[in-house]
Amino acid sequence: MTRRRLLRAVSTVLIVAGGLALADGVATLAWKEPLTAVYASVQQARLDDELRALERAAPPAEVRRVVARDDARRRRAEAAAGARALAGRSGPGDPIGRLAIPAIGLRTVVVEGTDGGDLRLGPGHYADSALPGARGTVAIAGHRTTYGAPFRRVDELEPGDPIELQMPYGTFAYRVERTRIVAPTELEAVARVAYDRLVLTACHPLYSASRRIVVYARPAFR
Repeated sequence: MTRRRLLRAVSTVLIVAGGLALADGVATLAWKEPLTAVYASVQQARLDDELRALERAAPPAEVRRVVARDDARRRRAEAAAGARALAGRSGPGDPIGRLAIPAIGLRTVVVEGTDGGDLRLGPGHYADSALPGARGTVAIAGHRTTYGAPFRRVDELEPGDPIELQMPYGTFAYRVERTRIVAPTELEAVARVAYDRLVLTACHPLYSASRRIVVYARPAFR
């Protein structure tokens, strides 16, 4: 191959690579990062299968042994027992439930943990926060531009919008209460509280980690 042909081949490769990089950037701005989205989609399908198997399993013994005088107390006790049982057998990256937010068209499997590897699989449950059914803050983090961008549109949520967490031991309904923009170092959002709440967190604004968006929701009693 002559020097001229070699230079032409190299130039062609660079032009194609540049075009692909540009297309990736445009897709990320308009939608979400496509390459990591494919990875997240494959992982979500695997997690969904694992979660279905967990849902088909018999209720844990802790739930079957619960006895209470009235339905409300029984449901609360069963939910708390289910949360304890799931927490005891879930490790980082394990599927623990499904998050559904109709207002932004989201339905996704939630995993345990918020490390980088966990969040590549889907929204992650803060290990130090409660699981639905246990008293306190249920906190979940998610990406907004990469790995499927499950939380890309959380800034569109408004007070009253419904959120559902479907756990192997029960379904928990919430309604959005408010949204805040905070510093990345602020920990109040995931702090323990004496009442039940759901908190969703993500980087803000899009394509930046300079701030955090926090969506607060409270139980919706039906």
